[in-house]
Amino acid sequence: MIQRFIELGEGFSDIYELIELAKANQHRLMHMMALHTTIDEKQVTSLVVVLKPTDPGKFQAIYICREGIPNPNFLANQRYGLFAQTAEMLNKTIHELSVKPSTIFHEKELYYQYLIGILRLNHYLLPLH
Repeated sequence: MIQRFIELGEGFSDIYELIELAKANQHRLMHMMALHTTIDEKQVTSLVVVLKPTDPGKFQAIYICREGIPNPNFLANQRYGLFAQTAEMLNKTIHELSVKPSTIFHEKELYYQYLIGILRLNHYLLPLH
């Protein structure tokens, strides 16, 4: 199985796209997540949609809007509110985790490998077979 992050941007239009991906793929939607971290003393959040693997192909897409919104636990904001409304509409709980910031990794791919490890360890991603 291949598990890969697909990065969207950080703006409103990107959050709308993430929400539409969740809605359009309700039959494949596994998890909606908020990954919290600190960058330059700012509390920020990445919003994530994890889909079930494709069949055939065994490709598991993980869509992310990386570190682009304020952490809602510190500052309420409309982008997170839209994501939370969508989760409620789709009967999903937003799983929240604290993670290291992407800025400490020399390459974005290393950051995504770190996140995949965290998500597997916490059983949010399917094991590789």
